[in-house]
Amino acid sequence: MLDTEKTAPPPLVLIANDQEWSARSLESILGPQGYAVVRAHTGRQAIDLAWRTHPDAIVIDSGMPDIGGVEVCRVLRRDARFSSSTPIIVTTAGPAARSERLEAYRAGAWEYCSDPIDTDALLLKLENFIASKRELDRCHDDSLLDRETGLYNVRGLTRRAQELGADASRRQAPLACVAVSAAPNVAADEPAMHELAHRVAEHLGEIFRRTARVSDVVGHLGRSEFGIIAPSTAASGVVRLVERIQSTVESAPFPVDGDDRHLQLRAGYCAVPNFAESSVDAVELLLRAATALRHVKGSEHPGITSFEDVPLRFVH
Repeated sequence: MLDTEKTAPPPLVLIANDQEWSARSLESILGPQGYAVVRAHTGRQAIDLAWRTHPDAIVIDSGMPDIGGVEVCRVLRRDARFSSSTPIIVTTAGPAARSERLEAYRAGAWEYCSDPIDTDALLLKLENFIASKRELDRCHDDSLLDRETGLYNVRGLTRRAQELGADASRRQAPLACVAVSAAPNVAADEPAMHELAHRVAEHLGEIFRRTARVSDVVGHLGRSEFGIIAPSTAASGVVRLVERIQSTVESAPFPVDGDDRHLQLRAGYCAVPNFAESSVDAVELLLRAATALRHVKGSEHPGITSFEDVPLRFVH
């Protein structure tokens, strides 16, 4: 039986199979071993449940009625919303050719099993796979990278700010921090806006990964907000940097309900011409940029604002 910590939730396995008997059979094996189970009857349902429930493992049949199991695997592996550490086991109703197995592995499957399934072996594989996934997730949580975007998280961005601040001080060079945010001009309820913010973060994250300057450090501050540390960049350079980002964002329309929308970019920044003479450290520079962003987000029009132009009542 699976040995799980008492404080940890039971591992969740998504079973995707349109054959009721096969799905129930797997569930009856996993349940007594300490697993929680959620079921999908189509490939599309499997993709939706994978996004919403974040399972610890997926066991999916290759012959789903709408989207085959291997294609579902391929779709999930390409989706940033789905954890790359999640094991996917593809099953098939009969003997599988070598080419079919290789196709499944190329799609990102961890294992490919043919009926009749050796349940003892399957349980051992799941136990090992899920232990590996949880260890990878723990390491990722302790890292400096943001899981949603692949950029730095707040912790990582703070550390890099300290490093770049020290370097700028030694070189008596300019240093700037920028906080940017973007949102589509649409009206929606709170749950829909939360989902939109998630998608915008992924969209902007992809843009930053492709277009950021080599010298810049970019991190995800939360929701659809990003921080940029720009070495050797004074105030005039920040304005040009934001204008370049805006141009790139405008050239990559954001789909909402089937229509392409243009994101409205807002930015706040704080820059010093000689960081060796700065009265604040680089982390405070980043916090001031975020304060300037909050100020401009409270205005009616998108734009860019310097921390120096933020009224004192907005500074906390």
